[in-house]
Amino acid sequence: MDEASPSTVPERMDVFPNGEIGIVWRDGHESFYSGRALRIACPCAACVDEVTGRRILDDRSVPPGVVPRMVQGVGNYGVVFVWSDGHSTGIYPHRLLRRLCPCEGCRAASV
Repeated sequence: MDEASPSTVPERMDVFPNGEIGIVWRDGHESFYSGRALRIACPCAACVDEVTGRRILDDRSVPPGVVPRMVQGVGNYGVVFVWSDGHSTGIYPHRLLRRLCPCEGCRAASV
């Protein structure tokens, strides 16, 4: 297994009172996500077809104010969020969270 890159290792993760999630990565980059954006990006089998990879979650079913109620690490590779809408089955690998970074620099690099 490859050693994790500093760009995919969180140094710190915070959930702010407004429900936003902030991550400071080992490479010094900072990512800020809305709770709803991460909830919509859930990679679990209830949200993404396991065979085709097609998203099956209807974004309209996710409440606008959904926020994480709890965050729990999974090994050294990811986290699970317990969302205010009751959803809690998605494991978000650190690599996915970094790839989802909504900042202009990361969005431009992924194009």
